[in-house]
Amino acid sequence: MASANPFGAEGTLSVGDREFKYFRLQKLADDGIGQIDKLPYSIRVLLEACLRTVDGFIVNEEDVKNLATWDAKNVKKVEIPFKPARVVLQDFTGVPAVVDLAALRSAMVRMGGDPKKINPLVPCDLVVDHSVQVDKFASLSALQFNVDREFERNQERYQFLKWGQKAFDNFRVVPPATGIVHQVNLEYLANVVMEKDGVVFPDSLVGTDSHTTMINGIGVVGWGVGGIEAEAVMLGQPIYMLMPEVVGFKLTGKLPEGATATDMVLTVTQMLRQHGVVGKFVEFFGPALDTMSLPDRATIANMAPEYGATMGFFPVDDETLNYMRRTGRTEDQVALVEAYSKEQGMFRTSDSADPEFTDTLELDLGTVVASMAGPKRPQDRIELTGMKSQWRQDLSLTFNKGSEDSTSTINSMNAEGPMASETTATAVADPGFDGVEVNYDGETFPLKHGAVVIAAITSCTNTSNPSVMVGAGLLARNAIERGLNRKPWVKTSLAPGSRVVTDYLKRSGLDQSLDAMGFQTVGYGCTTCIGNSGPLPEEIGSAVEAGDLVVCSVLSGNRNFEGRINQHIKANYLASPPLVVAYAIAGTTDIDLTTEPIGQDADGNDVYLKDIWPSQQEILETINSSLSPEQFRSEYDHATEGPEQWKALETSGGDQYDWNESSTYIQEPPFFVDMPVDPPAITSIEDARVLVMVGESVTTDHISPAGAIKPDSPAGKYLQDNGVPVLEFNSYGSRRGNDRVMTRGTFANIRLRNQLAPGTEGGETTYLPTGEQMSIYDASLKYKESGTPLVVLAGKEYGTGSSRDWAAKGTLLLGIKAVIAESYERIHRSNLIGMGVLPLQFRETENREVLGLDGTETYAIELSDNLKPGEAITVTATKADGETIHFTTLCRIDTPVEVEYYRNGGILHKVLRDLAKG
Repeated sequence: MASANPFGAEGTLSVGDREFKYFRLQKLADDGIGQIDKLPYSIRVLLEACLRTVDGFIVNEEDVKNLATWDAKNVKKVEIPFKPARVVLQDFTGVPAVVDLAALRSAMVRMGGDPKKINPLVPCDLVVDHSVQVDKFASLSALQFNVDREFERNQERYQFLKWGQKAFDNFRVVPPATGIVHQVNLEYLANVVMEKDGVVFPDSLVGTDSHTTMINGIGVVGWGVGGIEAEAVMLGQPIYMLMPEVVGFKLTGKLPEGATATDMVLTVTQMLRQHGVVGKFVEFFGPALDTMSLPDRATIANMAPEYGATMGFFPVDDETLNYMRRTGRTEDQVALVEAYSKEQGMFRTSDSADPEFTDTLELDLGTVVASMAGPKRPQDRIELTGMKSQWRQDLSLTFNKGSEDSTSTINSMNAEGPMASETTATAVADPGFDGVEVNYDGETFPLKHGAVVIAAITSCTNTSNPSVMVGAGLLARNAIERGLNRKPWVKTSLAPGSRVVTDYLKRSGLDQSLDAMGFQTVGYGCTTCIGNSGPLPEEIGSAVEAGDLVVCSVLSGNRNFEGRINQHIKANYLASPPLVVAYAIAGTTDIDLTTEPIGQDADGNDVYLKDIWPSQQEILETINSSLSPEQFRSEYDHATEGPEQWKALETSGGDQYDWNESSTYIQEPPFFVDMPVDPPAITSIEDARVLVMVGESVTTDHISPAGAIKPDSPAGKYLQDNGVPVLEFNSYGSRRGNDRVMTRGTFANIRLRNQLAPGTEGGETTYLPTGEQMSIYDASLKYKESGTPLVVLAGKEYGTGSSRDWAAKGTLLLGIKAVIAESYERIHRSNLIGMGVLPLQFRETENREVLGLDGTETYAIELSDNLKPGEAITVTATKADGETIHFTTLCRIDTPVEVEYYRNGGILHKVLRDLAKG
């Protein structure tokens, strides 16, 4: 925490009988450097970090002055360094991060250095939450079964993480079956104000998951970065970023009866996507904050990636302090947060003057109505009153389904495992109705377009919020009392973000109603929200295939991109947990729940959703009677212990990891093998070919390997060649520590449409020299043999979605040297540079179509060793007949430091070289 303190800002803060050092923002104002009281609260946190860490080398006095004089209406296009206080990881992104650290240690030894130099320098927490899958459901034994299967599938990964916990300092693991990283962070890990070596400062972080922003709800600055950037922060490097614009979002009024926090965040998401906030901070203000609960704030903050912002920030205030008390934080910590935040001008009250913002929006919460979002994007909000008509429009226009009848017949086999049925389903196409007759679990029913086959209460976005969780439980109770239940074709699941949720549902008795409705707890992890929905019952899946049905999921998550939730499901809708329960009862999206009955009671009387919807008063009373600080303390006192399976794992110690060449889970990546001590010069890219050509809104889900591994895919064939049976494939996410699997799965998403292979979905391309169609991976090998560099052509919003580092790593390992897109999502652009891949952007009035590019050309990209941020880069595309197309692109290497990352081949390459030389 040593600081050069050139501004003389160090002061002393007394809190009770304790004294701390801190760096006073007011000293800058006193010296005439900026008007601190007019800065957005989020900018004040960045300013404090610069003021505290200024050393004349990494952080300069000019950086402090730039932030202190932040001008809302004329934000300087200058780079600022930010040193977050800590890092959080989830296991899908955390395992490859630890693999990279282990690989850096191996490389350091090869370069003659000390491997212990490779060690986290800031606190790092990894929460294992992405590995549990919904294999068994609607059963009291579902939780234990799914946990057992999780450990069977992931033992080697978990042993590796336990090795990392022993080998690295400042590295803590929260084991499986504990909770979701962002909810654990909110309820337990976050201190709001931190202390190190007697100095206090604002808690801040970066995380290897885009929804790290959830922590903004408690007044902590943090956002998602790729694993590559997070590893650099762990090794003492700052995050370099352009000084952000800050959009103020004013909230007034309060939610009306029937509206939930989920409806509120879907409304906010739609508004901000339409406004355009990519790369910007959003900061919430206004009188509604005086009555808004912190879980409601966290729900809004969680979905910052969905509205495109770097983060969605709520300042510290009295509700922050109250939430800390409610979640079991100590009174000493609460007192420190209050004293420090008030002293630094970081504490909001109802009397606080509004900061100055670059731009503002406003929402009266009283106008929020019950809503959903889908069928493919979280910003596509649908009011519940219009859901039926929107579904029918989407069925026709989006999914190209009219009233045609299926004529296929399929006999399904008996399912194996937890969803086995004593019956054999026969899916028979009946031309008299649009659907397929199914015999499943002792019942016969038609499965039609619009059938809700998954209803999942999932994701920290909503499971962290007691109001919607209790609301779901009360609705289930009311429905059961009226004789209603889920439809037999609906796969239901409840995956809380922490064990505290189970505690308060049990204390309120609502767990019994949810169990009776089929929403038994299936695990403590992300599950359906990240695609770990598990397989549909075989009879249901076979019927979907037989009738080519467009079936649906309704989930309380934050992502609904196509191909993400389940391979059989094309239409996915985000909704509040109470609406998830409602759609499980209805069993279809082809219904207007505001005017049509959701079902009939035992006497045959119609029951409407409004008849079973709980009031806000009843929800509040239930929360107050069933939730206490002791529950949080009790659960989190044992957060790092884990279940018995975790405790029983055996690992070998040592500073270096003992790589096992036969492992199909953990392999030393090739990034640092044979790496020269000095970086080569930047040179032009010549005679490049297009490997992938895609349209708009291609997400990191499309690029990065995710979900199930198909047996006939390159990754599936690799696993089988290495003796792994299909039943033990596990998911791509679980094998992110093995580059050999992940490279083969890059651009292999089942919904990817590569325009170089028209009419196909999935990882197909055309090998241009011969015109032969093959997998993207196989084509990349052929190009590698001839030494041909590769490029990607893309549309707008390339790389939208989760902070998947393998979207960049896999891109590099396929031999792709550059991406030329119309625009980029923030994290993926940064990650490409972090792996040494050049991001170029078409000029505003140009794109592939305007320029007449069809992807069959050869490309030359003119670069020099004197590359500058934002430089105009000339690209020449040469067609087969010799015609040339010259066009100018914008180099999306935005800062000088990013140039150095690119020059070195990536962030970690630069860190390794610096540490080896140092």
